[in-house]
Amino acid sequence: MKTFEKWIYLILLSFIYGSAFILIKKGLLGLTPIQLASLRVIFSATFLSIFGFKTLKLIPNNKWKWIVLTGFIGNFFPVYLFSFSQTIINSSVAAVLSTMTPLFTILFGYFIFAKKVNKNKIIGVFIGFIATMFLVSNEISINSDYGGKYSFLIILATICYAINANLIKYKLKGVSVFAIALGNFISVLPFGILIFCFSDFPLYDFYESPLILESIGYILLLALIGSALANVMFNKLISISSPVFSVSVTYLLPIVGIGWGVLDGELFSKFQWIFCFIILYGIYLVTKKKQMIFL
Repeated sequence: MKTFEKWIYLILLSFIYGSAFILIKKGLLGLTPIQLASLRVIFSATFLSIFGFKTLKLIPNNKWKWIVLTGFIGNFFPVYLFSFSQTIINSSVAAVLSTMTPLFTILFGYFIFAKKVNKNKIIGVFIGFIATMFLVSNEISINSDYGGKYSFLIILATICYAINANLIKYKLKGVSVFAIALGNFISVLPFGILIFCFSDFPLYDFYESPLILESIGYILLLALIGSALANVMFNKLISISSPVFSVSVTYLLPIVGIGWGVLDGELFSKFQWIFCFIILYGIYLVTKKKQMIFL
């Protein structure tokens, strides 16, 4: 039953996270990256507080340092990094680049948390990683305005996600998944509000701009589904599986992200679709139960 449950979470999260990139793209039409990211933090904290503020008392006092740390590493920094990166990078490319998360998750799990890694996971991760590199190289040739420095922002965000997944699994084990998500956003909320106050947002007349209102609508949806709900689901997935399996969602979400990008007029070749299926094979190896050779 648990195996079936974790696959359901994985598929749902793939769709949610994969859709986040197109929502960010649409949100940036009327908002600056700083405004978008700050509103995402504010809205997410608000939604989670409405539905479960009392769960904060379920967090043991000695766990709050990890709650704050994962709040910044797993939510605050990535939100701003992705917002800035997508001012240049297409939503489909951003989705593809995020597939580097499992590689970093294994590396941090092995070197920092002394987590044993089997041969299947290593092979699967590197197959997915190599396929991702081919996808990116093809995308660079298609989109000449691709910025290398902006791709680094996404890579940095994937490193944050990898560290976050390991911290939640090994430092917050047994803590309510909802409490973790709420604690994360409550921890970073003051900083999100402070940054937003200095973002030059037209607070008194924003309602006169249909474009800004539309962008805020996209960010409301992104915050509710892509941040608040998705964080609770992701924490649950980590609790019933492993950090590597959990972040394997980043190998499925590019298919969703690319699909939305194509529907929005972004170019994506048949060649790139082939490597999407190779990525799926990489997931199969990562999640294969048979243990072979340990490092």
